[in-house]
Amino acid sequence: MEITNAKDRLLDLVDRYRSQVDFFTIRLERSEGTNIFLRTGKTETLSSGISLGGQVRACHRGGWGFASFNNLDALELRLKEAIAAAKWVGEDETLLAPVSPVQVVRSLIKENGQNDPRQIPLDRKKDLCAHYAELLQSGSEQVVSTMVRYGDSIQQVLIATSEGTLVDQSWADFEMRFAATAKANNLVQTGRETVGSRRDYADLENLDTQVKSAADRAVTALSLPIVQGGTYPVVIDPVLAGLFVHEAFGHLSEADMVYENPDLLESMTIGRRFGSEALQIFDGAAPPDHRGSYFYDDEGVPAASTQLIKDGVLVGRLHSRETAGKLAEAPTGNARCLNYHYPPLVRMTNTWIERGKTPIADLSSDISTGVYAKNWQGGMTNGEMFTFTAGEAWMIRDGELAEPVRDVTLSGNVFQTLADIEAIGDDFFWDESGGCGKGGQSGLGGGLRLT
Repeated sequence: MEITNAKDRLLDLVDRYRSQVDFFTIRLERSEGTNIFLRTGKTETLSSGISLGGQVRACHRGGWGFASFNNLDALELRLKEAIAAAKWVGEDETLLAPVSPVQVVRSLIKENGQNDPRQIPLDRKKDLCAHYAELLQSGSEQVVSTMVRYGDSIQQVLIATSEGTLVDQSWADFEMRFAATAKANNLVQTGRETVGSRRDYADLENLDTQVKSAADRAVTALSLPIVQGGTYPVVIDPVLAGLFVHEAFGHLSEADMVYENPDLLESMTIGRRFGSEALQIFDGAAPPDHRGSYFYDDEGVPAASTQLIKDGVLVGRLHSRETAGKLAEAPTGNARCLNYHYPPLVRMTNTWIERGKTPIADLSSDISTGVYAKNWQGGMTNGEMFTFTAGEAWMIRDGELAEPVRDVTLSGNVFQTLADIEAIGDDFFWDESGGCGKGGQSGLGGGLRLT
């Protein structure tokens, strides 16, 4: 069933029920995709599927009701249930930042094009996975296991609100993940790579060098010395810088974490200085062709680009309509949900540190002993504290890259780290490999954009 055909029905429900609550939104979703998973060359998953469903959110006197469904015939019943739930729990005031209603159709999918995964034969996708799996395994006998994961999806979302918004938007997404694990005696090391695209299936092809480098790094790391623990000046590449700004600072900028936490609200006071005048941090879904980009968020708010830090000073944060209303700030179009099973949360989109002015060669020129860290293996945050593991690393000695080292983990306090930034390089790289989890909604495509 095409959800496009449901537009008249949504408008009819809006007309009949809009007076019963302060606000409601109906979100219908149709998704179609493929998943392939190869472990050490053997296919463990090869599946394609279609998902169709929807959700209703209603707000009355500050209380929210939510219902999801995968039978469109149940839409009106679920709307009634959400309205009843909102009335049952609401006992305050509904504060939603105002937005202008729109009725629009927007699509990033080109019919019969390479960015429509339905036009790519399944055999072609599987052969690509098998080719990369062979590459991972071929470099060394020390590689004991490999992983290749392929996923694509095409999604259409229809959003109608009680205020008159009707948004029909669609896009496609591609992603591949690679890993190779090498072993020598009792030592095990893993190299990883991830590639994603909103533009073209061809972005996943011809990656032989990048894929093989994951296996090469795993094997090489078996013979590398461990970095000696301590406090060092650290230079990080754009990819690891993106992970840092996303995990360590971006989540603190999500206003649903702030307005219910007085201590965090005090720490994230607009106007507070966090770093030097060279520091500029942004988030936004408006830049085109990236995996965190879209036209409208899941409340029908237009995508924007929001500056979070300007010249080292906190000037903005990320909002849903409710958090913007409660904090008396402008909505930013950051209410997003993983799929129709979940209500929207305040989520990052594309998050980046703006290009600096320091030539790359000068970043380490005055460092006597330090560390250059590149790429990422993983990381976690706890409030303002962070811990990240680099994918590759080298010691810096007398301003020059020296011996490579392994098991480099960076940890610290984000506020202190931002204040300690001495220079920002003049390079800039959009990395499309990210994903993010929050509130039980893990792996939101485009949730993390590393720059």
